[in-house]
Formats: sequence, structure tokens, C-alpha cells
Amino acid sequence: MKTAVLLLGVALAPVVGAPPAAFTGDVTEVRVIRHVDQHPGSSLLWEPYLAQWKGRHLVAAFGAGIPGKTDMGDIYATVSTNDGDTWSDPVCIFDHHQRQGTLQFAYANAILYKAPEQDVMWAFAMRCPMNYRHSEDSQLVGAYSADGGRSWIQVELAMGYTGPLIVVAGPYRILEHGVPRYLFPAHRNTLRSDRLGSREQFVLSSTTLLEWNLANFVPQPAGGPKVFLHEGNIAEGDAPGELKMVMRTADYADERKMTEPPRAFSTVSRDGGRTWSAAQQEPALWNAKSKAFYGRAANGPHLYVYNDGPASPAPGGRMALRYKLQPAAGGPWSAERTFYDAGIHNSYPTLVEVAPGDFRAVWDSGTQDRARTHIQFGKFRLK
Repeated sequence: MKTAVLLLGVALAPVVGAPPAAFTGDVTEVRVIRHVDQHPGSSLLWEPYLAQWKGRHLVAAFGAGIPGKTDMGDIYATVSTNDGDTWSDPVCIFDHHQRQGTLQFAYANAILYKAPEQDVMWAFAMRCPMNYRHSEDSQLVGAYSADGGRSWIQVELAMGYTGPLIVVAGPYRILEHGVPRYLFPAHRNTLRSDRLGSREQFVLSSTTLLEWNLANFVPQPAGGPKVFLHEGNIAEGDAPGELKMVMRTADYADERKMTEPPRAFSTVSRDGGRTWSAAQQEPALWNAKSKAFYGRAANGPHLYVYNDGPASPAPGGRMALRYKLQPAAGGPWSAERTFYDAGIHNSYPTLVEVAPGDFRAVWDSGTQDRARTHIQFGKFRLK
């Protein structure tokens, strides 16, 4: 997207912060906030996350990949104090060069969370032993920042759940008798490396964001074949007091295949995330083995942002980002609309609502032929 300029024999890096090439879609004020060329030795930039510290102060986190690994590397954070127009040089939250005794880890899947009752921002990620090629069998790690994302302190989390996990979406906060409790969607995919393993979506629970225990697993669809349910997003449901989680899907036995038809699945909890209904298909919501964003705006509508097309790496996989709205709780979803389409690779959208119906978004982007070369930011307002 950005062409390097050769001046006096010196190659200048692509201009970061400038608008990208022409695109179609309803996202506006798109900016490239980080490019892989700014991380010498890294193979990709991927899976960004976004949080609001306060006002126009935003923090974005992302991963910088290690060559030879599928999705393992370092986790960085960058700060904007002018609502995303410009971004600071990033600081490293989790560094794979730092050993823990004789052990060395890489990291994946940056997540940011700002609890309204705390004056700190949390960063979560997955910690993966360096001998792994991918991050499917990881542990949860955390850090916090008390200065709006400019510096970070790592903490060791107290984990009541002790198995491998994968996290993609951040915690969801509920109030019980005036006390906050946080629900953290996660899944595991131990079946990839262990024929007696499993592929299941579950939810962790905490009252402090420091200790995490297993709340429950999501039951498989009733009376149907098993589905690989994963990368769920929790939001307010259709009825008062109800929580709903919409999940990415794949074939349970062969994770390389999509479900037929390629659909997202959902589950509902009516007891604060302690139990969840059997997963069921969302007929109006496309999912071709790619993370989608699901949430509910403060002014009412549910929002689903996703990749159309076939599953990656097929031609056309993970290119355009589309979206649908559900104006009335439990009602029909709108027709498909374009979020961002520039004829290049795009994936892993994450949005944060900064005012009712007014969102800020990040996603990883690439070129027509190569995925995940840079991180993009944009603004999105519900019409």
C-alpha cells in the first residue's frame, strides 16, 4: 500500500499515519498506525486490539511475528492522544527475548481492557513455549499500565483453570449486587496435537481481573454434529439480563474445513455466564473460519463485522470486511454492508465504542498477495 522512497541512496519506510489507498466502505479516517517494515526481523503484524483510556486517548496493541512461527512473537502497544490521528512509537509489553529462568516464551493475541472502576489498563495475551510452531496450546498472561499505555508492568495471573487456552476477545463486565464481575471468552484446540484432545469454547470468570476461574463450557449443538466453536465475543443479549456470545466456527473433526453452510453460532446465558445454552446456528451471520466482531451499541443495535468470501488461504479469503446491524433486539439482521474493501487482505477487526453509536476500530491489513503487513485504524458511526 505504501511505496518506499529512495532518497540519496537511503530507503525511507512507508509513511505511517497517512490515509491508505482508495477504498470503499463505511469506515472513515482510515490510518496506517504500524507497518512491518518498522519491525526489522519480524515476519508479520497481526491481531490488533483497541481500548479507550479516556476521552481522545486511545491505546492499540498488536503482535509482531517471529519468522518460522505461525502466530507467535512479541506484543506491542502504541498510544494516540488525538483520537487516532497520530500514534506514538510502540513499547513492548511482552518480549520473547526475555527469559524466565531457563524458559523462553513467545506471545500471541494482544487484548486490552479498561475497567471503569479501575485507574489502570490491562493487557492480556497468550504465552507459548518457544519450541512450539503455533500458539494453540498457550497460557494466559497479563500486564497493567497506570499511565495510559506508555509503560507496562507484567503480573503473574492466578489461574483456577489450568489447561491450555486461546483468547481473542476481551473481558465483558457485568454487575451483580453492585459488584463487578468479568467474563473472559476462551477456547482450546488440543485436538490439533493430541488425538484425545478437544475443541471447545468456554468462559473464565473473575472479580479482580487478576485471578481467573472456569465459569463453564458452551454445550455443543443439540441433536447435531459437533462444531469447532471458538473466538467468541460476549455482548448484552436480546432480553433483559441476558448475555449472548457469537462464535467463529469450523468443522470439528477437520479444522481446515468450514461448517456447511459457513455460519457463526451463538449461545445464551441467563445466570451471569455461569451456564450457557447449547450452541445454535445464526442463519444470517456468515463465518468462514475468521474472527468477527460482535457487540451491542449503547443506543441499541447489535453489530457484526466479519470477513466475507471463502476461508483463507483460498483466493479471496479474508479480503473485504463487511458488517450487519440488528436494529431491534431479537429482530432480523440488515442486509450486508461494506465496512472496508480495498482489494487487499484484511482480518481480525476489533471495535470500541467511545460514544453511543460512535466506534473506533483496528484490524490487520496487507496487500493483494500478502496478509498482515500493517495495522490499520478507522472510525465508524452507526447511521
